[in-house]
Amino acid sequence: MLRKILYKIQDFLGISPKESRGALVLIILSFGLIWTPTVFKWWVLPLFQSDTVPFTIEQLDSTAALIPKSGSSSNTDRNFSENEVPYSRDDEKSAPPTRFFAFDPNTASTAELQELGVPRFLAQRIQKYREKGGKFRKNEDLKKIYDFPPALYNQLEGYIVLPGSGPKFAESETRSDEGTPTPTLREFKTFTRPVPTAFDINTADTTQLAELRGIGSKLSARIVKFRDALGGFYSTEQYPEIFGLDSLALSELRRYARVQSPPTKIPINTATVQELNRHPYFRNRKLNEVIVRYREQHGPFASAEAMKEIRILDEATLRKMVPYLAF
Repeated sequence: MLRKILYKIQDFLGISPKESRGALVLIILSFGLIWTPTVFKWWVLPLFQSDTVPFTIEQLDSTAALIPKSGSSSNTDRNFSENEVPYSRDDEKSAPPTRFFAFDPNTASTAELQELGVPRFLAQRIQKYREKGGKFRKNEDLKKIYDFPPALYNQLEGYIVLPGSGPKFAESETRSDEGTPTPTLREFKTFTRPVPTAFDINTADTTQLAELRGIGSKLSARIVKFRDALGGFYSTEQYPEIFGLDSLALSELRRYARVQSPPTKIPINTATVQELNRHPYFRNRKLNEVIVRYREQHGPFASAEAMKEIRILDEATLRKMVPYLAF
């Protein structure tokens, strides 16, 4: 009987005998899950019910009337209005007195943001956004931070200083213990973003790369790490191979990062399998072993054309390897 069912499943679904057994198990489990609520409701649940009469609606209403009404509502039931800023209790205890002053959201520390009235969790979120390469290019970009209160943005908008702009207000307010704002004069320093210039990608450091739009500290370190593993770039067409580059960062690299110095080459006629394995374009260990064995049997490679005799080495892979090979 079971074998007939398995044959029918196998013929109907066009699967192997092993797969038909798995399908049968899944069908049985599905039926069991579908019927479990019904079995529990009609056969299992009555066994646990007591003989006592359940409460009626009238009894429940009379009991609820005896409970004293609480005059205060919990913080969890409070709905913030549109002009309220949702500060947490921890932020209220640890936050310094609010003081408004000109700031650049691209460079302000978390302590300075908290001093401006930004909750700690939002200040840390802004810091993480900048570490991932995010930039604030206009005042409204601050509202793109998730859960940033509109009321707080309206208070800070006049004090945001971005490259090429100045603050709307020339005074800062320090709130005293009584809550009265005390205006104090503050000297503003104009921040000018350095204009990127063309540089050699094979000799650039992380500081030069981080000056480009869309590239932060982490992404610039990743670019340098990939470049060093390659031994240097030989073409700007290799930039899309870097993990994590978006269209903005890619266009900035192509615009300013030039390939001016040649990459480091591997002596293919003396290199070992381990040396080849360390290069990102030679990750196939089996292919590297074949290359070394072929060289030992037929002698040194005179040129890239000689390597075409290796059957498992296709032309596309060889084309990528050649700029890094020295014959």
